[in-house]
Amino acid sequence: MLDNVGLQIILALLVAFLVSFSATPVVMLYANKIGAIDTPKDSRRIHKKPIPRIGGLAIFYGFIISALIFGIIDDYMQGILIGSVIIVTVGVIDDIKGLPAVVKLLCQIIAAGVVVFSGVRIEFLGIPNFFYGEGIIPLTGWISIGATMLWIVAATNAVNLIDGLDGLAAGVSGIASISLLVLAMFVGSEANVLIITAAIAGASFGFLPYNHNPAKIFMGDTGSTFLGFILACVSIQGLFKTSAVMSFAIPILILGLPLFDTGFAFLRRMLKGQSPMTPDRGHLHHRLLDMGLTQKQAVATLYTIAAVLSLSAVIMEIRNFQRGFVLILAVAIIMFMGMRVRAKRAAPRLARRVAREEAEKGS
Repeated sequence: MLDNVGLQIILALLVAFLVSFSATPVVMLYANKIGAIDTPKDSRRIHKKPIPRIGGLAIFYGFIISALIFGIIDDYMQGILIGSVIIVTVGVIDDIKGLPAVVKLLCQIIAAGVVVFSGVRIEFLGIPNFFYGEGIIPLTGWISIGATMLWIVAATNAVNLIDGLDGLAAGVSGIASISLLVLAMFVGSEANVLIITAAIAGASFGFLPYNHNPAKIFMGDTGSTFLGFILACVSIQGLFKTSAVMSFAIPILILGLPLFDTGFAFLRRMLKGQSPMTPDRGHLHHRLLDMGLTQKQAVATLYTIAAVLSLSAVIMEIRNFQRGFVLILAVAIIMFMGMRVRAKRAAPRLARRVAREEAEKGS
């Protein structure tokens, strides 16, 4: 028999899914009406025809309705909801009119500040025994505030930057939220955290049927920044708050795919003497396409990576750190070898595709 909290978690996920799924066609009509359309104007964009965006509004509706029905509006919830409204509002404006990167970053910092001063903070970091024995690093005062805001802003932008293929950000966020939910249940997080995390999962998966390849709508910055923001917030309250039994590496692993891709992107750009915020075509999903994979194959590959990282995080916490690390290492070796074989086989087809695109440009 399910207890009351378990039933609320299931209902929160289902309601968020149904609202997100039902709201997406309405948001599509609204996006077309106001001209919130993504046109393929540069080489970074994979789609060939204009597609409506601001689909993240449907994800947000699914989340917030479910959270308001099943959650308890305490200080933590108020801070997250207010911060989410700021993030989504900025995202909608950016998707319709465009905003400078500095303005978006400033608004993200403000939203993170709202959450921090509502009481959501990283107060200590658990050190995995893989390094030098179990231990805890306490974070106090401005160090705690700074670490929390850095984590929220980093995760917000990380999910935003991987939103480059149909269904990628929504699927990866759904996988991450399910993993966060499992771990939050395992460590005994409060009911509010479990309900919010379930609502994120439901809203993400509810949007996915319209966003998988070929996508009918994009989530835009409205959705990708919101998902990164909300995942960062629940990971703090659900996982970092239990640092006495959990390594800081666990939430980082769960969001590992977007975080690592963003970190490498920033490093790559700075080494070239560019601003870290300069868009380019060097993200992992671009590289997979350049190896000859189709969009669906590239997304499936990245889903697999996200799932392996999340599963490893669960194993590290439930079993031990070393077993999770071995899983990551083993799967990484297998995938590396598989990708090399795939690249060799796809080389002729990729060459034909490049030649065809060059011919089309010439004509």
